[in-house]
Amino acid sequence: MAIESEDLRNFVAVVEAGSLSAAAEILGQTTSGVSRALTRLEQKLATSLLTRTTRRMDLTEEGLAFLLQARSILGALDQAEESMRLRTQKPVGKLRVDAAAPFLLHCIVPHVGAFRAAYPGIELELTTNDRFIDLVEQRTDIAIRIGELQDSTLHAKSLSTARMNVVASPSYLAAHGVPQDVEALDAHTLLGFSQPDSLNMWPLLHAGGDRYPARAAVRASSGETIRQLALHGQGIACLSDFMSQADIAEGRLVRLLAQADSGYRQKISAVYYRNTQLARRISCFLDFLHERL
Repeated sequence: MAIESEDLRNFVAVVEAGSLSAAAEILGQTTSGVSRALTRLEQKLATSLLTRTTRRMDLTEEGLAFLLQARSILGALDQAEESMRLRTQKPVGKLRVDAAAPFLLHCIVPHVGAFRAAYPGIELELTTNDRFIDLVEQRTDIAIRIGELQDSTLHAKSLSTARMNVVASPSYLAAHGVPQDVEALDAHTLLGFSQPDSLNMWPLLHAGGDRYPARAAVRASSGETIRQLALHGQGIACLSDFMSQADIAEGRLVRLLAQADSGYRQKISAVYYRNTQLARRISCFLDFLHERL
């Protein structure tokens, strides 16, 4: 005979309550009904789970082993039930999302309308920072981070990866020429990041390896600022695909040195603290964003 979840709940209740009568009161059943259910379970298992006397009950060795399994199974069932219950409910409340300005503008803002239509009960609060922030200090629920993640106590979800494009505007190239190889970049005006300096290691194959150390004549803290400088003909930049692909497609920027691309892809991740009250809002947003990236 198959063991049912009700069998497990009755057994665990008896053990935790300490007596048949106390378990019966908790379960809303009669003492005799709980006793019969326990006997049926032992018959199904062909073993004794409890030794019963007029004064006390003790778990047998088999009963102790079965108790651990029963609790694990019931916990999994409760978790599955809660998960399904949450899936049928529309999440509500505020969700604070932080990202670097370029990612926010190019990858989140275009989809806000669709997200709000799908989840009208979630109030989005969007902030921008070009540096990694403390989520608790900044009262942020999710932070989108570009590049390698540092070890931390935060939970992380990989969202996508992005190719890096070396680009310049047609006006800059008309005035200064098109670099034919990586070494030719040394003679050009390069646009880079003020920090971290790792962002100025461009993923290009050359005689010195697979990362070209760009010596920037103009630096900025924001990728969007660098993009605008490139669009205005101020030099050559290395920008993530998500913020440069539209400019390349429409001719505002020209991709350079594609033959020297090392194949490096910039990681895009979301980090957050696991919070049961926020879990549904966080998972809705991250699943939605992951589909679109």
